[in-house]
Amino acid sequence: MKPLLKVAGLNAWYGESHVLHGVDMTVGEGEMVTLLGRNGVGKTTTLRAIMGIVRERRGEISFAGEDLMRVPLHRVAHRGLGFVPEERGIFSTLTVYENLLLPPAVAKGGMTIDEIFELFPNLHERRNSAGTKLSGGEQQMLAIARILRTGVRMMLLDEPTEGLAPVIVQRIGEVLKKLKERGMTVLLVEQNFRFASKVADRFYLMDHGRVAGEFPVSELSGRMDMLHDVLGV
Repeated sequence: MKPLLKVAGLNAWYGESHVLHGVDMTVGEGEMVTLLGRNGVGKTTTLRAIMGIVRERRGEISFAGEDLMRVPLHRVAHRGLGFVPEERGIFSTLTVYENLLLPPAVAKGGMTIDEIFELFPNLHERRNSAGTKLSGGEQQMLAIARILRTGVRMMLLDEPTEGLAPVIVQRIGEVLKKLKERGMTVLLVEQNFRFASKVADRFYLMDHGRVAGEFPVSELSGRMDMLHDVLGV
């Protein structure tokens, strides 16, 4: 599979703190790849460095064959990359419908409002509700839905199930599977190993700012000892 995203030798810093130490990974078009690891090992920093939010970085990041290291932060989304941060970034004083209208289209092929409401029936029911009135799960759905309107080719999702009820986690898993069927490429940061094991094609295991392992879902059962040691699962 030809890589859509390629990361090689990626280092990143927050001030004097050296967080990433030579991260290497690829994500093929249409793949759903999960970064596994405990808190503080560099998973979120990897996503933020790919997007250009972490500016103190060295290494190679290419997307669809283009060098992202040379692309200004405000133009990265226009290359077809969408980022859903853990904090979600919902505008609390705007309604669900108004939140959906905010992001600009960066390419053709973005989902229509009607398609989004079909994918997320909860949002249709709450379309006139302000962001402050939404549950955590509804906010997560809205954060993902906003990106789908833009027409991006790939989403970076940071801890989408954090703090959510099991029924909502199951719903988000169903949505991700449907997006994969539509050809969406996803790089997912997730601590919920059981959730990730149901949606991912491949896994990268991160530890201390490095990739400690990589394997496809078909090898999952044979990797449980390693996962137990690193993740405590």
